[in-house]
Amino acid sequence: MGSQTDASAARLERITELAERVTAPAAADVDRNARFPSESFAALREARVLSAGVPADFGGHGASLTELAAGCSILGQHCSASAMVLAMHHIQVLCIARHGASSPFFRTYLTAIAREQRLIASVTSEVGIGGDMRTSLSAVETTGSRFTLNKAASTISYGAQADDLLITARRDPSAPGNDQVLVLVRRGEFTLERAGVWDTLGMRGTCSPGFKLQSAGGVEQILPAFGDLASATMVPVSHALWTSIWLGVATDAVGRARTLVRAQARKTPGSVPPTALRLAEVTTKLQLLRQAIKGFIADYEALIVQPDGGLDTLSSIGFALRVNQLKVSASELAVEIVSHALSICGIAGYRNDGPQSIGRHLRDIYSSILMIGNDRLHATNAALLLVHKGD
Repeated sequence: MGSQTDASAARLERITELAERVTAPAAADVDRNARFPSESFAALREARVLSAGVPADFGGHGASLTELAAGCSILGQHCSASAMVLAMHHIQVLCIARHGASSPFFRTYLTAIAREQRLIASVTSEVGIGGDMRTSLSAVETTGSRFTLNKAASTISYGAQADDLLITARRDPSAPGNDQVLVLVRRGEFTLERAGVWDTLGMRGTCSPGFKLQSAGGVEQILPAFGDLASATMVPVSHALWTSIWLGVATDAVGRARTLVRAQARKTPGSVPPTALRLAEVTTKLQLLRQAIKGFIADYEALIVQPDGGLDTLSSIGFALRVNQLKVSASELAVEIVSHALSICGIAGYRNDGPQSIGRHLRDIYSSILMIGNDRLHATNAALLLVHKGD
């Protein structure tokens, strides 16, 4: 147990070092030009971070969700777009590792991720479904041992830069919208036709325009039972990693405010600057956010090591409520924290050209309330609470 902890700590130290040396210096340019953070991902590949979530049996690190979340939070303190791309990749890897490892094809593919540091993007969005990941219009069409799958995706984050795609679709053309599968296609098995631009307020470096996707492959590349996969892995892992990124953004914003307040205090020895009280308030909120995420991840990790993988609990109404509540509360609190940090920094935070600048943090953190929109989650929770018998 100790050696695993030591190995995890060493990997996180490596991420910290490359984030400070490579990611941070490029972050402003990534944001300004809405370009993919290629420097970061070259360094992450070299450090073999893209296979962190791959089980050790397949050549990866077998990292815990706690470690993956910490790595995303570290990157989020320097470039939230880099952190989001890494988080979305980790989500796809864990879906395959936990739900495809009984398949010879996916076992071979997991080894390829580790060997080649392949980057996987997610294609769950679709024109016409209004952001509902649990519904698909596109369908897998199978002929013998082969399939074709075409999809009009409203966004594919880093789709043009990804090696491979993991796509949601209906099981077949006669299946209802909620009877879904997950399909892996590798570079050379798909084409993407760009259908828009990515010129946004924040998270500009995720490079997430819409695309028209055409793909084909072998039926062994299809993961069935998307509903169980989503409940047990995709949704809780997504919210754990996304909220960890927002924690990273908020942490850096508060750190910038702290630096300014301490500088003010040094100018007036023996007195406490007015901003110190507001710094204390926002630091408390930051700690609440950190503990909420940490507690959720700890409980989730305890569930997935149970003999049944915790599926009964993970697929329950009570857990669905908790996952949604984490996302909503963390996103709203993160926005509040970053806004509060900006008010402490004042004009120094409002400027884009100084060490206390918080403009990019604020623009990026507002994406948190839109990724699976909070209004949608509030509506879902309202419906679930009508039938939920727990607390």
